[in-house]
Formats: sequence, structure tokens, C-alpha cells
Amino acid sequence: MVLRRLLKKRWVLGVVFGLSLIYFITNTLKQEERTIRDRTLLEARDPDHRIPWKVRFNLGNSSRPITQCRNSIQGKTLLTDELGYVCERNDLLVNGCCNVNALSSRQYICKSCLANGCCNIYEYCVSCCLQPDKQLLLEHFLNRAADGFQNLFTAVEDHFELCLAKCRTSSQSVQHENTYRNPQAKYCYGESPPELLPI
Repeated sequence: MVLRRLLKKRWVLGVVFGLSLIYFITNTLKQEERTIRDRTLLEARDPDHRIPWKVRFNLGNSSRPITQCRNSIQGKTLLTDELGYVCERNDLLVNGCCNVNALSSRQYICKSCLANGCCNIYEYCVSCCLQPDKQLLLEHFLNRAADGFQNLFTAVEDHFELCLAKCRTSSQSVQHENTYRNPQAKYCYGESPPELLPI
């Protein structure tokens, strides 16, 4: 009853409105500051950011011991390590590398990939993308990446990270935002999107 009387008074409503307006303005300004700071960080990036290409090191014939490998992590049964080997999850060594002596391990495998660079299996896409002869294709892609993709791909540090990012499904892999253009080849490292299959 007292609250109802208090809310009917105009000065109380004015105070509530004023506080709401102050809250709205401060949040808007904070968000604008964050946007400006993010833009500044992106503009401050080195435009000549170069990707270190891993094309010469091959665990199978190298005398240099490798201590750690990064791998694609999320595969339920298959994984790809940064050297381009695809192996079953149980053939992964404790250092993160595929066991090159295991029967399931194969390097630079493009088993489910089409000629346009689109693959059925994510791990095969990453492995195929890591082939040394794909470097020119990937450099060409980076040089002409659209502004929207530029933010994503400037964060990439090396060849392996580029292949991980490139092979993930993207807006180029889907049609109408909810259907794959080609459900059998949705992971792409190539420049062109998957071919559109008729429904």
C-alpha cells in the first residue's frame, strides 16, 4: 500500500527514470570504449604478419627429437597432429603427436577430400591442408581474405593453426544459414565454397 502511493508520486518516477537513463548511457559508453579499443588493437597489428610454414620437418626421417605436438583435439576417433599425421585416438602419444609407427598413422592424407579442397572428415581436411604444396594456395587465400575473415586469420600464428581454422565449417559451407551446401564435403581448406548439391 505504501509502495503503491510512493510510486504514484511524480518525483519518485522521475528519480527511477533518471537512474535508468544514467545506467543506459554509462553502459553504452563502456561498450563504445571497448569497440574503439578492439579496433585500435586490430589496426595496430603488423600488416606484414607472416605465417611460419612447417614444410621441412618430417618426424619419420628427422634426427631431431620432438618434445610436444599440438593436435586437432576434438575428434572422437581420429586426430591430426601439427606434422600432418592422422591417427586413431588410441595411437596418440603422451606428447600429443601421432605414433608414426602405428598402422593407423598416415601423413598428409586426403582420403575424403575432393579436388576443390573440401573434405568429408575434418581431420583429413587438416592433414591435407598441411601438405607443403598447399602453401601457395593458403598464402593466396590470406592475401585476398575478406575484411570479415581478416580478423579471424590475423590471429593465426602458423600453418597448423591456419589449417585448423580454415577447415572448420564456415558460412561458406552453408546455405540459408541452416543447411550444408554439400553434407558430404563440408570441411574446406580451398578458396571456393563446397559445390551446391541439389535438394
